[in-house]
Amino acid sequence: MKIKKSLARQSHYLGTKIRNLRKRNGLTLDDLSSRCIKLDAEYAPSVSYLSMIERGKRVPREEMLEVIATVFQKQPEWFLDDAAEVQDIIPTKGNRGGIRGMALEPSFLFSNEILQIAIPEMLSQTGTTGRQFAHLLIRAHQEHHQNHFPDLERAAEEVGLKKMPLHVDDLIEITEARGLKISWFTRLPDSEYDSNNSNKMVTSFFKPPRTVYLNKILKKNTTRLKYELAVHIGHNVLHNSDGEKSIMVAGERAQYDSQHNKTTSSSQLDAQDILHAWRDFECSFFAAALLCPKVPFRQLLDQHGYEIDICKKIEVSEAVVMRRMTAVSAYPHWHYFDAYGQGKLRAVYRGNGIPLPWGNMTIAHDPCKHWSVFRMLEKQAEGTAAQFSILTENGVAKIYCCESIKVKDLNDASHVLCTGIELNSAIDAQGHDSVTLVDELQRLCVDNGGSSKIPSKIKKILNSVARILNINWIARGIEQEAQLICVRGAVCPRKPSCYCNQ
Repeated sequence: MKIKKSLARQSHYLGTKIRNLRKRNGLTLDDLSSRCIKLDAEYAPSVSYLSMIERGKRVPREEMLEVIATVFQKQPEWFLDDAAEVQDIIPTKGNRGGIRGMALEPSFLFSNEILQIAIPEMLSQTGTTGRQFAHLLIRAHQEHHQNHFPDLERAAEEVGLKKMPLHVDDLIEITEARGLKISWFTRLPDSEYDSNNSNKMVTSFFKPPRTVYLNKILKKNTTRLKYELAVHIGHNVLHNSDGEKSIMVAGERAQYDSQHNKTTSSSQLDAQDILHAWRDFECSFFAAALLCPKVPFRQLLDQHGYEIDICKKIEVSEAVVMRRMTAVSAYPHWHYFDAYGQGKLRAVYRGNGIPLPWGNMTIAHDPCKHWSVFRMLEKQAEGTAAQFSILTENGVAKIYCCESIKVKDLNDASHVLCTGIELNSAIDAQGHDSVTLVDELQRLCVDNGGSSKIPSKIKKILNSVARILNINWIARGIEQEAQLICVRGAVCPRKPSCYCNQ
């Protein structure tokens, strides 16, 4: 084989090419070594050996280079000096969140003092609740930082020592070690929580000074019990169990609530609304980080191709696994929805900037029924479903792939979890033209009434991207028809429009 003779004398730029490819795809040396071991443990390079290769201190043997080349879907010859490298494309972090920013002038009208006067009036006139506004602020912050909160990660790792899985007994031991007492209840005293809505069930609450009360129904659901214990541990670690009567519920509303927010229907902005909403978010993020510590969880995802059913291996819910993917993946362009129905989004994350199919504050009367989350809501399906979607935003067509699953909460209410990624960036990172590719697929969908099989030449590129990202459900989605989707029926790209007779 020609490469065998030329490897040593044509390896001057080999290390640089490997390093550029690794960074372009957001991989650490540990990640790349792990990928190689998964393919071929015998010839896979160690982390230290990879580092030496990248610095030009070592030349890999032929078999090792073939393993590295397979990870990046390249031919081994590409790494030699006489093969030109595509322009180095390293994704920038930037502000790619779903909530768009804009320059506001004159700037003095947006001072802290003026906003603190104007915002309560705006909420009152629009009917937006203080809690909704607080969650909007938090989501903007979350998406701006692309779900990276290292302080919360470190706090969780110090408590859980990066152990995975943590079992119920481990969490009870941590709870008690922090001076908290656990008490079980069957029927919640009316004095503890004003719950007249049968769609909600109080599952646990913290009562000052040191007691965590757990609903006995949690004993039948290990994953939820672990999550709620982890949330209360988070409240203790982050807020020193500061006297808040923190309450968790199952049903159509947020999982984590506070006693100060009994009147969520009010459009008045209570001074504590934003603080309590932020603490809710902190404890939820802490709980997921405690149950799925970043490094071991990312390695587990990598080993199993980002399959949702790894939740069974570590005894956590599908929701925790799918939310946690968006925080630990090397690829930054993720979104996540948890939907009970139109206008009932319990959780949203849009690090890839995808528009919302509907909102929580006003119900859309013409939502696109072809979003994967909508299609799954209408089906009595078991298991997961992958879908490729084409969505035009600001004149640019983008391609997304997502995985959806229908589950039930403790109150027996069905809801759909959906996690997905934008692939334009991944396609560009491999030296292809995403605009041309997506435009071609979009035209095929339009010509075929809104959906189309993915042609073989595009399949080949998408399969290559799937292997590089190491996400199995992308490969499964490729075998299904791609769907045209829109944000609202008024801009439906299908011919004829789905809403032409409405």
